Amino acid sequence: MTIDATMVGREYAAAGSYQVGREKIREFADAIGDGNPAYRGDDAIAPPTFAFVIGSRALEQLLTDAELGLRLDRIVHGAQKFVYTRPIKAGDDIAATATITTVRKAGPVEVIMYETTLTTVDGEPIATATSTLSHNRADA
Repeated sequence: MTIDATMVGREYAAAGSYQVGREKIREFADAIGDGNPAYRGDDAIAPPTFAFVIGSRALEQLLTDAELGLRLDRIVHGAQKFVYTRPIKAGDDIAATATITTVRKAGPVEVIMYETTLTTVDGEPIATATSTLSHNRADA
């Protein structure tokens, strides 16, 4: 199946919430080589790109939607932008939902824009990420 405009608005919720731990924040900061002390200790906040760790759980649902028929070996992850209401903090319990916002075709390439919202499980907004995927359906 090819992707078309009827798929705009589809939502994909991550399976369960994500418990943000101080150790996970520190490990992520270490992995990206950022020694900022704000990313350590009891009141640690997460680096801005940590949101992808949480949002990727909703993205997984989008990528495995059988109706979309996407193949991971034919996807390029393009632009991504994060807008924050507040930082992600150690102790947060965060829900993530990805929503397809735009679909267009350029020859055999399908361009899918999606937005991932992160909220506490109580509904407090934390961040929104907008991202682009390019999927090529052309025969290899």
